[in-house]
Amino acid sequence: MNDSDEGAGHAAQSKRKDARRNKETLLDAAAAVFVTSGVEAPVRDIAAQAGVGLGTIYRHFPTRADLIIAVYRHQVDACAKAGPALLETSATPHAALGRWIDLFVDFLVTKHGLAAVLQSDDAGFDALHAYFLDRLVPVCAQLLEAAAAAGEIRSDMDAYVLMRGVGNLCIGADSDPRYDARRLVELLIAGLGRPH
Repeated sequence: MNDSDEGAGHAAQSKRKDARRNKETLLDAAAAVFVTSGVEAPVRDIAAQAGVGLGTIYRHFPTRADLIIAVYRHQVDACAKAGPALLETSATPHAALGRWIDLFVDFLVTKHGLAAVLQSDDAGFDALHAYFLDRLVPVCAQLLEAAAAAGEIRSDMDAYVLMRGVGNLCIGADSDPRYDARRLVELLIAGLGRPH
């Protein structure tokens, strides 16, 4: 390989990184717009938030469903990556679990209309739900195991059951301003602690 080939390889790699970063910026912008305006928000609002043209969005995501699915997967991935990072940076495993559950609640509460849009295509919804479980249940299990090993929580809590319980507490959080799902989830997580 000569110097020009090596330079071309670095340039191509740099371009791929830039493209990936641009796509992530676009997905973050779409997620932010979905939170404030729902999944039916105009694509031009997403483009403005991301600082790109409409063509850029349509080049990456030809249909609204493609964009919604990509945002959902992007948010699931971010939540999954956060678990191990929180374990490394939090004062205790129980604190890491609490912070991760906060992120999980944010994810659940801010999906605004996603489930309704996706349920029109049962196969697509089933695949996304399986992706959600495959990515997040192991992360929750890792956090629970670390907190149990540290003696901070009881050791008989199942990750899927906890996530399902948190999900059930979040139902209706966006339709009743008097209902504080986050407070109830906080009590649930505190209740996992071992009595002293």
